[in-house]
Amino acid sequence: MSFAYHRDVLPNGLRVVTIETPHLHTALLAVYVRTGSRHETAANNGVSHFLEHLFFRGSEGWPDTLRMNSAVEEVGGNLNGVTTRDHGYYYTPLHPAHLDVGLAILGDMLTRPKLTDMEVERSIILEEMLDEVDDKGRDIDIDNLSKRVLFPHHPLAFKIAGTRESVSKLTHAQIREHFARHYVTGNMVVTAAGRVKREEVLALVERHFERLPEGPASVDLPPPSTPAGPNLHVVTHDEAQTEFRLSFRTVPEHHEDWPALQLLRRFLDDGLSSRLPFEIVEKRGLAYSVHASLEAFHDTGIFEIEAASAPDRASLVVAEMFRVLGELSTTLVGEEELARAKRRHRMLLEFAQDSPGELAGWFGGTELFRRPESFGRRADLVDEATPAHVREVARRYFARENLTLVAVGQRRGIKALEKVVDTAEGLPSSEGARRR
Repeated sequence: MSFAYHRDVLPNGLRVVTIETPHLHTALLAVYVRTGSRHETAANNGVSHFLEHLFFRGSEGWPDTLRMNSAVEEVGGNLNGVTTRDHGYYYTPLHPAHLDVGLAILGDMLTRPKLTDMEVERSIILEEMLDEVDDKGRDIDIDNLSKRVLFPHHPLAFKIAGTRESVSKLTHAQIREHFARHYVTGNMVVTAAGRVKREEVLALVERHFERLPEGPASVDLPPPSTPAGPNLHVVTHDEAQTEFRLSFRTVPEHHEDWPALQLLRRFLDDGLSSRLPFEIVEKRGLAYSVHASLEAFHDTGIFEIEAASAPDRASLVVAEMFRVLGELSTTLVGEEELARAKRRHRMLLEFAQDSPGELAGWFGGTELFRRPESFGRRADLVDEATPAHVREVARRYFARENLTLVAVGQRRGIKALEKVVDTAEGLPSSEGARRR
């Protein structure tokens, strides 16, 4: 192993993950917190993202944001933050000799934020949100729309940044209440990866996060079943291309079917020689690009396939997608293709071990929800998958009853798309398809 992984729990309950990679010349600090739009209500939707913005407005120890950012940048860093549906994280790369600077600033901004300039940040966020809507204020973001159909009446359907209405009404009291509830020891993981030493990291975290109050992990409301499909949701929008996403509810990463799902993703989209780019882009020229991906939450997952095409070709692209998915559901994948996907998977896991960011996310980010497995264990699980099991998993999750398709584009071509989705020709039919 080219790195050493350590997991420690401080007396106050704060988890610290250290990944020592002495052969590298860089380090990365990341603090993960289990709060996102999933932990909000309709009334305070967007508060997690709003809070992320406010952290960078300064803290008690670093009230001058210019000085705060300059101090990090002088040691090779760049402060940043991200909010997702089920968690957030704050991070900076930096020179390994200056961990103290990075942890001092991250610790202060996350335990003693000033939470000022709220109206300035509100204005910035409202501007940011314009990217997701059309000139009538309708949501045209494919991710927001698909989550709304997949998770009806559930917080996973909430927009990460919130709505214009909810963000406009957020109060300072709501911000402070959210901060007090979620930024606690049991809900956070501090991670250091790269050329770092465990004992130094532990001492610095204990010092710079000593003000973090004790508290429990956030509680997640289990997601509902997606309505039985095929489901089609269309938003008309006058653009040159129709954008669409196919979504199939699957399982979380620790489920026994996940390794086979990872292989299916590689068969479908892992370079121009894989099935979807070859059949749709290279061979037929129906679209410029097509992408398949897996999104995982700790209690559910989604297999997504996304593309954009001329409006009158959208139905042809989707029909071809169904044909390719149906083939994987009925025919055993060849040994050569299977071996190639397994080799690629193992190689890319090895590549990840040279990236402090990848290491931090794998071990620190996963720690928010469960104990992470090793890279070797994940590769071994994928290697164990047989052609028969892969076909069985494809049949289970690519079932027409498990299909949700969201499209954003012109009215032209929608009728043909509706017909293709309604018949879902090529997809297996299984009333027992899992819709987690």
